Amino acid sequence: MNSKEHGDQRTGALQQQLVHTLDYEQLMNCMRCGFCQPACPTFQQTGLEAASPRGRIALMKAVADGLMEPDEAFKQQMDLCLGCRACEPVCPSDVKYGQLLEQTKDALFEHAEPTAGALTVRRLHKLAKPIFKRHRRLRLMSTILQAYQRSGLQRLADKGKLLRWLPAHMQTMERIMPRADSRGVVKRVGGHRFAAKGERIGTVGMFRGCIMDVLFTETNVNTVRLLTESGYDVVIPEEQSCCGALFSHSGDRDTAREFAKQNVKVFRDAKVDYIASNAGGCGAMLVEYDHLLADEADWVEPARAFAAQVKDISELLLRSKRWNHLPESAAQAEPAPQSDAARDNAVTVTYQDSCHLRNVMRAGEGPRQLLRLIPGTNFVELEGAEVCCGSAGIYNLVQPQMANDIVDSRMKAVRDTRASIILTSNPGCLLQMKIGAEREKASSSIQVMHVVDYFSEKILK
Repeated sequence: MNSKEHGDQRTGALQQQLVHTLDYEQLMNCMRCGFCQPACPTFQQTGLEAASPRGRIALMKAVADGLMEPDEAFKQQMDLCLGCRACEPVCPSDVKYGQLLEQTKDALFEHAEPTAGALTVRRLHKLAKPIFKRHRRLRLMSTILQAYQRSGLQRLADKGKLLRWLPAHMQTMERIMPRADSRGVVKRVGGHRFAAKGERIGTVGMFRGCIMDVLFTETNVNTVRLLTESGYDVVIPEEQSCCGALFSHSGDRDTAREFAKQNVKVFRDAKVDYIASNAGGCGAMLVEYDHLLADEADWVEPARAFAAQVKDISELLLRSKRWNHLPESAAQAEPAPQSDAARDNAVTVTYQDSCHLRNVMRAGEGPRQLLRLIPGTNFVELEGAEVCCGSAGIYNLVQPQMANDIVDSRMKAVRDTRASIILTSNPGCLLQMKIGAEREKASSSIQVMHVVDYFSEKILK
């Protein structure tokens, strides 16, 4: 078989898979009204119909109807999508665009012509799967990064410009990377179970995440502290695995299902009332386990029960009476008026939404309510905070130009707030906004923090 025949065979198999996989009812639900376009970052940047949710759905439907082949241009538009799902809350027909995108990515992962980029992703998946399945392996791998950062090698590499061979966006990523901590939250806090302080609300199972636990260990530690201070018993199940988002968003849904089953079982066995997430991307994946496992009869009900328990950390903290003594009410829509003197002494902060926290978990207001509780904080709303920052998992690595264009526009809005601190609720967003500050040459004047760390720093003395 020559290469053309082989390619045609692959295209035919891909088209059949898309016809079989795509939810045609969801494709038909799109009314082509265009409400999604102003919410779509890639449409905002390009102005192209094909780069909007409406345009991508039209492409999917054309393939499903046999009117076009899923060619390279089709694949490029699917890859260009951030998967931020900002189109979903504004859609009057409630089209499940995120599900359609992942169904498409699933088919592309299985049958698309393996370009150099696709082969790289698949190799990374094969290497990452055993590491992300067992958390102790991830911690072991993080010791390499930790040694590089703390041995002086990183400073030497920077001084000697030894990383010049890396693409510019990878050099920036290396510079802003947080310090790795191979101990993880369990070793840092000294155990898996912690008793509530004060009036007990219930038992929370903490989802510690993968990258969160080795690059943002302090945030996980602060999460445990805040939950126990708020009245929750906290359990950190040892055998929990990666949420599966990295794999699912790239099309490897079989691996995502494997991780989902492991997590559903582990947290069910832990007998918790809630499952706390402090990463919007992870939380959004966890709350959709019922959809991910919908075709597996034995897992439908357990997955549905699991998904219902998942809450963002901000939602859980706001249920506590522990913070009633603070001067402002979390129920306020706007901060209370401040005197000129108080405002002059306040720290000005702004907040960049986690797309998945806002658009999938629908919990975007929680972090803002927490910020309004903190005395000495001048919270200024960021114009366009709901627009994706360009992180989107590994999007800023595989689509660096679009990611940089998006974050540059975000940093213009940050400048208008005059904030000295940018807060986020997701590790990817935090890194991307740090990249934005680095690109603006503002990293010395603008700090980027997780909301949990800021709240903990200001409230837990």
